[in-house]
Amino acid sequence: MEFDNDRPIYLQILEDFKSKISSGIWAPGQRLDSVRKLAKDYGVNPNTVQRALQELEREDLAKSQRTSGRFVTEDEDLIKSLSNDSFKIICKDFIKSAKDLKISKEIALKGVDDLWKEC
Repeated sequence: MEFDNDRPIYLQILEDFKSKISSGIWAPGQRLDSVRKLAKDYGVNPNTVQRALQELEREDLAKSQRTSGRFVTEDEDLIKSLSNDSFKIICKDFIKSAKDLKISKEIALKGVDDLWKEC
C-alpha cells in the first residue's frame, strides 16, 4: 500500500481495513491477523496498526477477545451501512468530477449505464 504523506498513516490503514470489511475480503466473524503481521504487511510500526485497530473497535467494526485475538463484527447491518457510506463517498466524488467537466447528469448516468454493461 502506498501512503499519502498529507494524511495520518493510521487513518489510511483504517480506511483499508474498512474497505476489506465492506467488500467481504474480511468476512463477518473472521479472525484478524496479529498486529505484528499486519504491521509487517503494511510496512509500518506496530503502534500505527494498533491505533487503526483501536479505531476499528471504537466504531464496532471489530471486537477483541482477550485470549483469541480480534474479529470482524458479525453485525451485517453495520457492514451494509459501511458499504453504503463508502458508495456514497465514491458517488459524491464522481458527481463532483462530472460537474467540474461540465458533464450533464443525463450524460453521466448514460455513461455509467454503458460502463455497467461492459463490466
